[in-house]
Amino acid sequence: MESLALLSAKPGLTLRAGPRLPLPRLRATRTSLSPTSRPAALQPPLLASRAPSSHDAVLGYGLLKRRPTPTPTISCSAAAAAAQPEPKKFLGVGLPTLKKIIPLGLMFFCILFNYTILRDTKDVLVVTAKGSSAEIIPFLKTWVNLPMAIGFMLAYSKLSDVLSREALFYTVIFPFIAFFGLFGFVLYPLRDLIHPTALADRLLAALGPSFLGPVAILRIWSFCLFYVMAELWGSVVVSVLFWGFANQITTVDEAKEFYPLFGLGANIALIFSGRTVKYFSNLRKTMAPGVDGWEVSLKGMMGIVVLLGLVISSIYWAVNKLVLNDPSLPKSDHKKKKKKPKLSMKESMKVLVSSKYVRDLATLVVAYGISINLVEVTWKSKLKAQFPSPNEYSSFMGDFSTATGIATFTMMLLGRIIFQKFGWGVAAMITPTVLLVTGVGFFSLLLFGQPLTPMLATMGMTPLLAAVYVGALQNIFSKSAKYSLFDPCKEMAYIPLDGDMKLKGKAAIDVVCNPLGKSGGALIQQFLILIFGSLANSTPYLGGILLVIVLAWLGAARSLDKQFSSLAKEDLRKEMSEKEKAETVPLKEPEAATDVLVEQPNGTTGTES
Repeated sequence: MESLALLSAKPGLTLRAGPRLPLPRLRATRTSLSPTSRPAALQPPLLASRAPSSHDAVLGYGLLKRRPTPTPTISCSAAAAAAQPEPKKFLGVGLPTLKKIIPLGLMFFCILFNYTILRDTKDVLVVTAKGSSAEIIPFLKTWVNLPMAIGFMLAYSKLSDVLSREALFYTVIFPFIAFFGLFGFVLYPLRDLIHPTALADRLLAALGPSFLGPVAILRIWSFCLFYVMAELWGSVVVSVLFWGFANQITTVDEAKEFYPLFGLGANIALIFSGRTVKYFSNLRKTMAPGVDGWEVSLKGMMGIVVLLGLVISSIYWAVNKLVLNDPSLPKSDHKKKKKKPKLSMKESMKVLVSSKYVRDLATLVVAYGISINLVEVTWKSKLKAQFPSPNEYSSFMGDFSTATGIATFTMMLLGRIIFQKFGWGVAAMITPTVLLVTGVGFFSLLLFGQPLTPMLATMGMTPLLAAVYVGALQNIFSKSAKYSLFDPCKEMAYIPLDGDMKLKGKAAIDVVCNPLGKSGGALIQQFLILIFGSLANSTPYLGGILLVIVLAWLGAARSLDKQFSSLAKEDLRKEMSEKEKAETVPLKEPEAATDVLVEQPNGTTGTES
């Protein structure tokens, strides 16, 4: 009990006289200070009732605590990290990381190189084919492309349950490679034998010219199949296969650092593939009369697609066999994401109706999808009128792809500056403004271009050629603005929403607005074509619809900017308030001190709480 009394004594306590045990000096080994080395009879009750410490010593009936000399300590994890040599670096990046990032970059380049060739070629095939025109595109997207995309994803879901990750990759990509090779070297040369031209002629005569688009799907079925497979390459091979593989093998830190570079690399692939399309399209000029120049060009481009498809598969195999088995490789640390709510169509509509903020954001998404579709199909119809030959059409599309890549690369570099200097509102207004200005110019040249013929002739152009160039500029700048400004604006708009509305609003827009935007323009064009007989007769109405949609888009962007700024300021005020509260929280008063005797490193003794 005396030791307990000593512990609760006042700071001014004095040592009582009594028997003392000699206190040893500090030495290299301190085992003599351990209470466990002393007989139990000599230990005070306090020490006998607790776990002994190597820094305690007994003095009389009290407790003497020796102040340890500070010594550096190393944790087990730190020791293990120190034991491993730091990985070698190249340009500031660890070599293990480069073993993954460089192959992924090459895969992405090859995939997008192929996609640009396929995207340009599919339009040439279905638009310039005999008995077809750009009017086929709205019907093709709605009644062929959409059902096949749904069917493909259902089959992919089933296969993913029974196949390994590697087997699933090869099972998906090899049919694409085989089809494009088969089309270029077998199906296209045999097109006159496999296409039911006579049957299509009889159907068109019976149904009338308004049904040129639907009948053309039957007339050139192999070209339409190529169109769908090219579209699926973009959605399946790029989005599902590549990004799924990249997300599986990269860490979060690696993704933050290198994924933006993949976006810039995509535009570089666009530039080079555009030049490749241009080169093969111009081969016709070097051939003898009577040779099908487009067939030769198509074989060359499909040969490249097949070759790069095999390169993609080889890189995938090498990464799995040679890279991912490396024990020094940083492991993927992606955490399980919070499950997004799956809303029905009815629930999605309720969310859209209940929130003005979400309605405005939905208007942006729907308006972009409809506007791009309305202009693009009309432009391609005029492009065929200006360049009826497949080689000429394809050559122009090669230049178009190169210009799109350069413009998008530049806009992605400028996008951050625009956000920093002008804010969200200006960035959100740029895309619809570009569409409005170029759209008015495009449709004005189509509808009122004849009075401008003398002036355009001085520049070596006709109203049709001028409309083709203005339409090309519209597509180039609208797509570059979408990737660099519109998509970031759309994602940033979700940030100020509360957690529940953020998840439900995004789910509602994914369920309702994305499909409506993509198919809305096609449905409008189909309706007008069936009523007025052709796409050319529908042009004035398409121009008026585009004007209304873009003005609604600008109004929604202006309204959303006010709400976004208000919510962002409110979030900032809350954050500052919480920070101030955290800085002004009073410290807790210390608990009542317990006084013990302490031996200082110099050998003297004193009291310490």
